[in-house]
Amino acid sequence: HEDDMTLHCILKNTICSSMLDVGKWPVFALLPPEDLQLIRQACVFGSAANEAIYVTVNDEVFALGTNCSGCLGLGDTQSSIEPRRIDILCGKKIVSLSYGTGPHVVIATADGEVYSWGHNGYSQLGNGTTNHGLTPALVSTNLISKKVKEVACGSHHTIALTTEGEVYAWGYNNSGQVGSGSTANQPTPRRVSSCLQNKVVVNIACGQLCSMAVLDNGETYGWGYNCNGQLGLGNNGNQQTPCRIAALQGINIIQVACGYAHTLALTDEGFVYSWGANSYGQLGTGNKSNQAVPTLINMDKERMVEVAACHTSHTSVAKTQSGQVLMWGQCRGQAVAYPHLTHFTSTDDVFACFATPAVTWHLLSVDGDDYLTVAQSLKREFDSPEISDLRFLVDGKCIHVHKALLKIRCEHFRALLNETDEETIEIHQFSFLVYRAFLEYLYTDTINLPPEDAIGLLDLSTYYRESRLKRLCQETIKRGITEENAITLLSAAVKYEAQDLEEFCFKFCVNHLTAVTQTQAFAEMDHDLLKNFISKASRYGAFKN
Repeated sequence: HEDDMTLHCILKNTICSSMLDVGKWPVFALLPPEDLQLIRQACVFGSAANEAIYVTVNDEVFALGTNCSGCLGLGDTQSSIEPRRIDILCGKKIVSLSYGTGPHVVIATADGEVYSWGHNGYSQLGNGTTNHGLTPALVSTNLISKKVKEVACGSHHTIALTTEGEVYAWGYNNSGQVGSGSTANQPTPRRVSSCLQNKVVVNIACGQLCSMAVLDNGETYGWGYNCNGQLGLGNNGNQQTPCRIAALQGINIIQVACGYAHTLALTDEGFVYSWGANSYGQLGTGNKSNQAVPTLINMDKERMVEVAACHTSHTSVAKTQSGQVLMWGQCRGQAVAYPHLTHFTSTDDVFACFATPAVTWHLLSVDGDDYLTVAQSLKREFDSPEISDLRFLVDGKCIHVHKALLKIRCEHFRALLNETDEETIEIHQFSFLVYRAFLEYLYTDTINLPPEDAIGLLDLSTYYRESRLKRLCQETIKRGITEENAITLLSAAVKYEAQDLEEFCFKFCVNHLTAVTQTQAFAEMDHDLLKNFISKASRYGAFKN
């Protein structure tokens, strides 16, 4: 039994530390907490943020959503409100994921392989056809001996970056976004060469119809659609091959991010430049004029460490060295022309709450450092003997707790523990189940009990004057009321002076009067309570024909 408990603790700790918080993304709202706890990576996409793919701590891959164009990779085009497993991707270890507006989806795995599926009207899956792909398929042409570490998608084209710093591109090419020197669609991966030949690329990004690359020496190149100036070349002409952004000469760029038709670039000194479309203020310059050359954004001397944008929206985001997150551009329909300080702690949260559609700008991944929040840390230590300094003995069983936490969380314990140095306290007036639930509540803010047991906790919460706990107990009891237990619950509500609950139970009894009066609990009902019930029910009109 002790071994089981140890294993349970290890599993619990693993889950806590690996949990990715997807609470701000509505598409995950129907998943039960036990499923949410297992998510390690996630992506939300689709025209209404109505598609999602996620990876669990066990490297299983699941998808849910409308499945437009078979973009969930499930082998069919059936929509699914519940997660379905993508068997072919389980165990693959995804390191990069991107999607188009078709949508099509492309991933790179830890082994450097590329898989694609979904919309393929422009050969954006790179398999040489224009047939939609319902299941993930390996993209092999010209990549078979290469290791791909990053992928990026525009609306209907795809680019991939290898570990050697080469860029391959395929798909829709109406504006030269594949970089092949023509405007013919590219059915399979093709090396983007011309002036990138013999150069080492370290970062890639795509706007709707353009592509960007950052070199290891800090130079930035762009190609494709340029009518809004999103290539930063000082003109509005489309480019069918990569062109260096001359205006950034001498400035060392380390990361680029592309919005729908604008581009953000981060320098090695923490400055941010922007260029391209600006009708929503997405360049952060204080006006709405497009810029065909990179423009330095005034960040009040704050050093930036990350920029974020997504080809589906006109929202711009940056994160400071101290962890603050700024946003500008289209924010829930408003045009914000200057960087605006938010209360968020990650760039992802801005896209969840303010982008239209509210999709992820990159693959969401849990922090690699096993960070636990304060709430998670406390939850983990409940009833763990390792560093506890107090034991409660109830019905001969121990519950391990921490004096400091009990004093902080409960007035009763603050008074009690200031008067005693005991290391073990015996409890006689409550059962082990009820008392353990109460102490667990102090660590977690939640209760997890069936309605009949919640009665005992209601008694305890009344005794300790814990009004929030009392309210939670009442909610639990209300949710669990049945014809069989209704009288028992009504009696408890009367006994513990829970008026709101009493009223609720009484109305339930009256509405189910015939069934309730035939139960064992009704037959054994306290005489005074029965008199009171009949009198009140008759006033309520329960006995009228």
